[in-house]
Amino acid sequence: MSVKIGNIDLGSFPLLLAPMEDVSDPPFRYVCKKNGADMMYTEFISSEGLIRDAAKSKQKLDIFEYERPIGIQIFGSEIESMREATEIASLAGPDLIDINYGCPVKNVACKGAGASLLQDIDKMVKMTDAVVKATKLPVTVKTRLGWDDNTKNVEEVAERLQDVGIQALTIHGRTRAQLYKGNADWTLIREIKRNPRIKIPIFGNGDVDSPEKAAAWRMEYEVDGIMVGRASIGYPWIFREIKHYFETGTHLAPPTLEERIDACRTHFEKSLQWKGPKLGVLEMRRHYANYFKGFPDFKQYRMLLVQEDNIEVIYELLEKIAEIYKYNYPTEAIAY
Repeated sequence: MSVKIGNIDLGSFPLLLAPMEDVSDPPFRYVCKKNGADMMYTEFISSEGLIRDAAKSKQKLDIFEYERPIGIQIFGSEIESMREATEIASLAGPDLIDINYGCPVKNVACKGAGASLLQDIDKMVKMTDAVVKATKLPVTVKTRLGWDDNTKNVEEVAERLQDVGIQALTIHGRTRAQLYKGNADWTLIREIKRNPRIKIPIFGNGDVDSPEKAAAWRMEYEVDGIMVGRASIGYPWIFREIKHYFETGTHLAPPTLEERIDACRTHFEKSLQWKGPKLGVLEMRRHYANYFKGFPDFKQYRMLLVQEDNIEVIYELLEKIAEIYKYNYPTEAIAY
């Protein structure tokens, strides 16, 4: 049976790319889509930024046809601002609008947005209701288990947000207090999935970093799909590897050196196209170490890549890296 959000058919068990600030931009989304991500989201966008027409917020609205289905994720602390931001985001033509009630970082949560709303469920419900009424698109939500261990209220959140019209819920298996530390706990996610009142798709998020874990947690926690975040950074192949494991029970061979170089080069090209030469070069620097994680003696080449401003020289460096590793290191020497 297919998982559906409104009229969006996501197949029998979708793999979602998490919205990650400073990561989930169009260049990164491109390489993840090529490797099997079923649905993706923009980086989270400030409702206040959209209303003020802030350039950074507006640029995050950029979506491309090949990315579909894709959701625009917004966050904010004021109900009216979120309503207005929903109208603006809807005009950008996404397939759905997603509300961030999960971001734990201080400059979001301490301003009354993101995971902060877990401390005021009544306000969260009113805000969600306003967003649902402001768009014809499906509205979904991403949140956490609760603010801290003493206030794990996501079961109430799931019921009340479904009642005001959300069409899917993604739950990160940590509290706000945990940030990204400790282990994600999906037991409450399973309880919500088993709740006979809950009819919308429930997606699990947090710590899925291997095909085996995805397969085990799919069965153990009974979710409708899995959202992958940090494990996809520098490793977009995680999506195809999970799907292969679901279908066959066997491991797909890891990406070859050529595939790694190709993905890095493609990411770089898309970064230049979307951000322009100066910013494209600059922002790609955070990704090199991730693409070549596990390569022996890579530090010297990473230093060259992150210090270089000339686009042609960067391409030449990538070619040189490909040649050096192809001839000097057997595949088994690279710890994936």
